[in-house]
Amino acid sequence: MSDPFRFQRNYMVEHQLEKRGIRDPRVLEAFRKVPRHEFVPDKLKSQAYADGPLPVGDGQTISQPYMAAIMTQSVAVHPGHRVLEVGTGSGYQAGILAELGAKVFTIERIPELAEKALARLRRLGYNGVDVRIGDGTQGWQERAPYAAIIVTAGSPQIPAPLLGQLAMGGRLVIPIGQSRSQVLYTALQTRQGLTRSPGERCKFVPLIGEHGWGTDPGQAL
Repeated sequence: MSDPFRFQRNYMVEHQLEKRGIRDPRVLEAFRKVPRHEFVPDKLKSQAYADGPLPVGDGQTISQPYMAAIMTQSVAVHPGHRVLEVGTGSGYQAGILAELGAKVFTIERIPELAEKALARLRRLGYNGVDVRIGDGTQGWQERAPYAAIIVTAGSPQIPAPLLGQLAMGGRLVIPIGQSRSQVLYTALQTRQGLTRSPGERCKFVPLIGEHGWGTDPGQAL
């Protein structure tokens, strides 16, 4: 089937990702394959591969491609890894992780977004993704431990429940800071304790939940 967005997707990878230091060939290939235009509203499809975030409804966004790529590269996902994503949004990041061969467990607090993301992922063939509606700051204890955890919203700190669900040797990436401005941190779980490394400055929507910026009760799908 012809893909009218293939050129734009390849251009995005070359100019937005490779030229900014994304080097993992598997990550680059995943971003070449996953059709980002399928994860944005119809009226924004022409902007799907632009260098910036886009709104996806209910005050949420799909992250800038580069930011999604650096988060993905930071957690070093390999086939068979169990990965937790906090903040499903449109489902794009979950699709990237699934393309890398991970078994993905993703949590979204807004039911309509969660349901649309699940339907979209299934339509595109990403069957290795489970979606749950609820407070992502609590994690998903029943499916732990995780080799990687990606938090796609800004938090004042790393939610304690997520640390308890991170496997030994596992990596967690999360924006930490104020509600409108953060620094992207990568944490590594070691036998000596948790190490934290600061990275890019960034701007994500606030992480809403008991261990984020306030409470937001939820339910399981």
